[in-house]
Amino acid sequence: MTKPVVVVTRSWTKAVQTAIAERFDARLNPSDRTMSAEEIVEQCQGATVLCPCGFDPIDARLISKLPDSVKLIATISAGTQHIDVSAATQRGIYVSNTPDVVAEDTADLTVGLMISVCRRLIDLDNVVRRGDWQGFKVEDPLCGLRVWGKTVGIIGLGGIGQAVAHRTRGFRMSVLYHNRKRNRTAEKEFEARYCPDLYELLALADIVSIHCPLTPETEHLIDDRAFAAMKPSSVLINTARGTVVDEDALIRALQNGVIAGAGLDVYKNEPEVNPALIEMPNVVLSPHIGTATIEARDDMGFRVIENIETYLATGEPKDRVTS
Repeated sequence: MTKPVVVVTRSWTKAVQTAIAERFDARLNPSDRTMSAEEIVEQCQGATVLCPCGFDPIDARLISKLPDSVKLIATISAGTQHIDVSAATQRGIYVSNTPDVVAEDTADLTVGLMISVCRRLIDLDNVVRRGDWQGFKVEDPLCGLRVWGKTVGIIGLGGIGQAVAHRTRGFRMSVLYHNRKRNRTAEKEFEARYCPDLYELLALADIVSIHCPLTPETEHLIDDRAFAAMKPSSVLINTARGTVVDEDALIRALQNGVIAGAGLDVYKNEPEVNPALIEMPNVVLSPHIGTATIEARDDMGFRVIENIETYLATGEPKDRVTS
C-alpha cells in the first residue's frame, strides 16, 4: 500500500521525525534550513500534506502554486497567522493546528516572566555575577514588586489563559478576565471576575497578561489609551502575539513611567527586537519560546500526526481551522 507523501518544512524532534517517517512517505528537512516558497512548492509535488511551522509564511501566492495533490496544511503551531486560511479554503485545502498541547508550557513561561519582571531576577543575577553584591540593606535599590496576593488581568481566557489562571491562584492572586464570551465555569473554578469592559480590567489589574489571538480586532488592542488606563505600578506580560500590543506605545509607556515594567516573549518584527526594549532594565525578554520544552515540542509533533491520520481516515483533521 502506497503511503501518502507528507512534506515537513523544518527539523522536528527526533521522536516525531522517526514516527512521521514510519507512518508516511515523509520528505523531511533534517538540516533545519529555511526553505523558500519555491522550494516548498517543489517539495510538495505529489504530496498530500504540507507541514509548516509557525515561521513559514504560507501566503495566498504560495498556496496558489501548490499542486492539486495537497489537501491538508497541518501546521506545528497553535497560531495560524502565518497561513492564509481563506486562500487555502478556496482551493479546497484543510488547515489544522496544535492548539491544546501548548497551553501548559506557555502558561509556565508566562508566570516565569511575571516573577522575573516583578522581582527583577535578571538584574539580581547580573549583580551576583558582577560581584557587586554588597550585603543586606533594608531599603535596597534592588527591591522589586510583590507578586503574591496581587490582581492579575487576563485578556483572552482560552486554554492558555485558563492555565495561567490556575497557576496564579497558587499565588493567592485575584483573577479578572476579558474575553469575547463570558465563561461562568471558569469564574467558579478560579473565582474570576468577568470584565466586559477592557478598560475596567486595565485599571484594576496589577499584572496584565495577554492570551488572545491576533485578529483584525485585537491588533494594537493595547495602545496608548490602554496604557494610560493602567496603574503606574502595573506590569504587562505578552506571550500571545507581538502586534496585539502597539510596540511604540509600549516603549513610550515604559520610558515615561506610565507602567512599571513588561515581560515579552513576542515582538512586532521578530526575530528582530526593537533596541529600545533591549536597553530597558525594567523589561524581561525571551525569544518566542512559549512552547520550547522538549515535551511540548514532542506533543505538538504527535498532534500534527494525529491531525494527518484523522484527515486520512475521515476526510477532515481533528483540529480544523476555519477562516
